[in-house]
Amino acid sequence: MIYSIRAIQDKHSIVPEEMNKLIQLHKVKVGKSGMLSKNAYELLISHLGKETDSDSKPIYILNGNKVPVKNKPYYETPDGRISIFQDDVISFLQGLPPNSVDLIVTDPAYSGMNQKLKLGRGKIIGKYNEAGKEGAKWFEEFHDTEENYKAFLEACFRVLKKDRHIYLMFDSFSLLSLAPIAREVFEVKNVLCWDKANIGLGHYFRRRHEFILFASKGKRNLNSKNIPDVWKIKRVTSSAYPTQKPVEVFELMLKGSASKDFVVCDPFLGSGSAAIAALKQNCKFLGCDISSKSVSLSKDRISQFLKTRIDPYQKASLLGDDDAMTKLFFNGKLK
Repeated sequence: MIYSIRAIQDKHSIVPEEMNKLIQLHKVKVGKSGMLSKNAYELLISHLGKETDSDSKPIYILNGNKVPVKNKPYYETPDGRISIFQDDVISFLQGLPPNSVDLIVTDPAYSGMNQKLKLGRGKIIGKYNEAGKEGAKWFEEFHDTEENYKAFLEACFRVLKKDRHIYLMFDSFSLLSLAPIAREVFEVKNVLCWDKANIGLGHYFRRRHEFILFASKGKRNLNSKNIPDVWKIKRVTSSAYPTQKPVEVFELMLKGSASKDFVVCDPFLGSGSAAIAALKQNCKFLGCDISSKSVSLSKDRISQFLKTRIDPYQKASLLGDDDAMTKLFFNGKLK
């Protein structure tokens, strides 16, 4: 057996920053190329998951499991399968136990394209320079610096179980600026295209698509070989929340990568579309957003769906006229 820092990080999904804190706290001697003595290795292993300061996390039942979490959920379904939190994305992910999530599907509120282009008079986006203010159509975004994004990805890696998948949504600007960073943390397998069917806004060619980066932590096959890399699904035209995504986009991610009772995580909850997809696919769900409007709307959306099986914020299917999509959703088993 190899006793090394790298072996601990790979086996237990510990990011370098956390590993360094443990090493310094317990004054562990590290040899050349990160090699450890057997005693040092066992000492570090014994302290994984324990607090490195005086603040202890409360024990809470999350998705049916007794685990330490930083905060009590903002909302949780009676059966405990769906939990949503109001928190900063990094703080939320760092508050979850390592290796506690089966699948990450998320659409970060990237700031790059909007801040660079300064779009401000569109009929949908409203006045961008009022972002984050009370009553504004836009919200304060996740500032997509390389430092922020690397920290976000490492936090995702820590909570994601081995041999599992992650889906990250991008606009064209953030795909060029940030997607390469994902290759430093995860194994990037493909870039998918969401074809919105109807043309949208745009100054330099009108936009009709977004991208989804598909990556893995370890090795895991897709549930089906029949899912194409272009997904024709109409955009949400009358949305209750900015940039609301169709439930079908998240459902396809789950159809490709989830099994029953998987814990699905969306750390940029938004309108809660991923939560509805998880309910439809018989999965558990963890969601987070810093916006009070997001968590309030998502709570209402989830609770109404559970009572009526009708989605109050997307009442009709948004699948486009694509035979492959139709077969995946309506023709029974995936092959």
